[in-house]
Amino acid sequence: MPAVLDDVAAEILDLKKSRGATILAHYYQEGEVQELADITGDSLKLAREATKVETPVIVFCGVLFMAETAKMLNPAKKVLLPDLRAGCSLVDSCPPDKLFRYQEMLRENGRKFQTVTYINSSAKVKALSDWVVTSGNAEDVVRNRVPADCEILFVPDQHLGRYLQQTTGRQMILWNGSCMVHEIFSVHDLLKQKRQHPGAIVMAHPECPANVLENTDVIAGTEAMIQFVGKQTSPTTFIVATEPNMLWQLQNRFPQHTYLPVPGITCSCNKCPHMALNTLEKIRDCLRDGTPEIHWQPEFDKAREVLTRSLLNPPPAVKAPAGD
Repeated sequence: MPAVLDDVAAEILDLKKSRGATILAHYYQEGEVQELADITGDSLKLAREATKVETPVIVFCGVLFMAETAKMLNPAKKVLLPDLRAGCSLVDSCPPDKLFRYQEMLRENGRKFQTVTYINSSAKVKALSDWVVTSGNAEDVVRNRVPADCEILFVPDQHLGRYLQQTTGRQMILWNGSCMVHEIFSVHDLLKQKRQHPGAIVMAHPECPANVLENTDVIAGTEAMIQFVGKQTSPTTFIVATEPNMLWQLQNRFPQHTYLPVPGITCSCNKCPHMALNTLEKIRDCLRDGTPEIHWQPEFDKAREVLTRSLLNPPPAVKAPAGD
């Protein structure tokens, strides 16, 4: 780490102690941010870990919907986000007013359904949902918590929804949304990498399009990728299709392996521009100034109910419809 960043990191550690703060960082943050964090994880792990934080302040190094989730699950905590502009293309793809109108249209047409929403969504969209899922718990929710006599409206990620259709057999009404990072992986370059490294294991996030997943050995969310790599006893080459900062986490934990990122269609490095907004300097400034802060919004009450039963409570058994 350059000397100037070492100085900023030292300031962050001092401020964290004096302000009584815990730093949470997503695996898609830059390595120097993950290195400073008290807790790193995917969306599901961070949501659950946020409920266990004992300090009065949480600094969430991720994007806006993640910081909102931390606030909803911890109403009494002060939740800071280093840059409020850190958004998400999936959130943008599903405006709450458009979802509400579509749900009303389905009801007017006599459709019995439940809305299963990927956590990459706004609080207002979560408040319109029956379940909120991450890539880590989506299959469990679809299999075990949505009644069999209900259709599933899956929003906003069409690729994750299509993958869940294939793995669970549940037919879904898919929203036309996608992640700007996972959407643009180059299948041509992936196939070239497989030819160049014939013994490599290909891992891809289920947010990737079907043509990428069809050429993948392991389809998994980030936490499941870590678990899979951790079980490999001999040095292995992994070709990885997810946000490239994930490779820092894998390299840090399992340095005996080799990790190759799958390039994007338009460039060799397709990092999430929203995640990249959280720099060490902004983390220092938000700790120093106590802002930007996530404030409670009216929609948080309903969204919190959905989040709690979806992510924190153990799943009840789903009753089969009468006659089955």
